[in-house]
Amino acid sequence: MKKLALAAALTVAASTAFAGGMVEPVMEPEVVAAATSSSAGGIIVPLLLLLVIAAAASN
Repeated sequence: MKKLALAAALTVAASTAFAGGMVEPVMEPEVVAAATSSSAGGIIVPLLLLLVIAAAASN
C-alpha cells in the first residue's frame, strides 16, 4: 500500500511540472566582439618614443 501511495504522489508531482504546456524556446542574442584596429596605435607610439629620445638627446 505504501508503494502505491508513493507512486501516486510521484505521478502527481511529475504531472504538475508540465502543467503550463509547451513554451517556445527563447534564443539569446549572439555576442559579437567588435574588431579593433591596432595599426594606428602601433605606429604612433614608436614615433612619439623616437621624438622623446631625440628631444632628450638634443639637450
